[in-house]
Amino acid sequence: MNSKISNVSFRIDTNIKNQADRLFSELGLNMTTAFNIFIRQAVREGSIPFNVTVNTPNAVTAAAMFEAERIGRDPSVKRYSDVEEALRELKS
Repeated sequence: MNSKISNVSFRIDTNIKNQADRLFSELGLNMTTAFNIFIRQAVREGSIPFNVTVNTPNAVTAAAMFEAERIGRDPSVKRYSDVEEALRELKS
């Protein structure tokens, strides 16, 4: 094993760092060890070792999206031809 060590410096939000420090401490790790685990796994897999997504909805939003999809497929739900028609009904 190569014994050369390199220092890496990066910026991170203080609140996130503190949360990570607490989590890693509970796992018996420190930030350096956790970062090394991440880097080694990334190199081993040839990719980021977890799914990276954009705009992952929280549970409430996901439930609302599924409900909207269900309503969209339900033929018994009333449909409107335009926004004005829907607003007229709301106001009546």
